[in-house]
Amino acid sequence: MINDRVIPDRVIRTVLPAEVADVVALHARARATYYPDGVPQDGTDWSASWRTALTRPDGRVLCVVEAGRIVGLASFRTPEDAAADTVKLFQFHVDPGHWRAGVGTALHAACVEEWRADGRRTAVLDVHVDNLRAQGFYRRQGWVPEPVDPGAHHLRMRLALAGE
Repeated sequence: MINDRVIPDRVIRTVLPAEVADVVALHARARATYYPDGVPQDGTDWSASWRTALTRPDGRVLCVVEAGRIVGLASFRTPEDAAADTVKLFQFHVDPGHWRAGVGTALHAACVEEWRADGRRTAVLDVHVDNLRAQGFYRRQGWVPEPVDPGAHHLRMRLALAGE
């Protein structure tokens, strides 16, 4: 498990439960960028979902803090239907005003470092099929897409962690 990690002008650390409103706001800003017709209103209580993610004993939520503000976040844990050496990246968001500034790359590197330290061999994620920017980012980090079913809303991607 990583401790607070300092990068010039940035800190990568665990999100605190008191920061849930900031997390929800960043999540909403990031999601709004890849839904061409607007973010679907599916009734999800994102405050409750993020509070659950922040307090799960089997999960972690890391964030990048810059100038006292959360500008990136990643939520991960072992999925229920996977082997113990697999981790799933459930949420990964960078504030759109901080894209292409190294925030996502630094956060991703911190996640991979923690996963490897925890003995994980594989990471998986699902990314929205319309989120081509995120798919490109993940490919640059070494993630490989799996075949997608026609009409699917998400693309499954996999990252090999062992032996590197």
